[in-house]
Amino acid sequence: MTTPTSPRPSRLRASLTIGLMIAISIGLLLVDFRHFGQYGYLGVFVLVLLGNATVVVPAPAFMTALAAGRTLNPWLVGVISGLGAGIGELTGYIAGRAGRSVFDQQQRFTRIQGYVERWGALAIFALAALPNPLMDFAGIAAGITRMPVYKFLLACCAGKIVRFTILALIGQSTM
Repeated sequence: MTTPTSPRPSRLRASLTIGLMIAISIGLLLVDFRHFGQYGYLGVFVLVLLGNATVVVPAPAFMTALAAGRTLNPWLVGVISGLGAGIGELTGYIAGRAGRSVFDQQQRFTRIQGYVERWGALAIFALAALPNPLMDFAGIAAGITRMPVYKFLLACCAGKIVRFTILALIGQSTM
């Protein structure tokens, strides 16, 4: 006779993941970002990664690419920002993998989850490339649907690279 598995471990993982996201959000509020500019591309990477690593406090990471595009190579800023943003979006993916989402009953989330289930990596790419607040939902949906992490990361980074390259080029043109 087999004993049913307890949902406790997945609830614990989900709680720990949410706690980590809250801690990152609070940490972002305490960091003085004005000094990251002196670190060039590394500063851009860290700022954008942190700005995309949280769903609790939305950070304007796109401003980093706009500002960096004025003084650094905008093509490199786009690639570095896109990679940082894609890696940062893993927090939503991990939250989705940890357990069912608290967003399950929201109509907007169920629509995004349907897109991810139907279109997979293409939906992730499109949502990452377009400026919208729905990428966090897409990451959670990708985790819930058990999309392979490499597919999520490749599609997300590719979309973010497109988005941040455009932003950096806009920043360069406003010099």
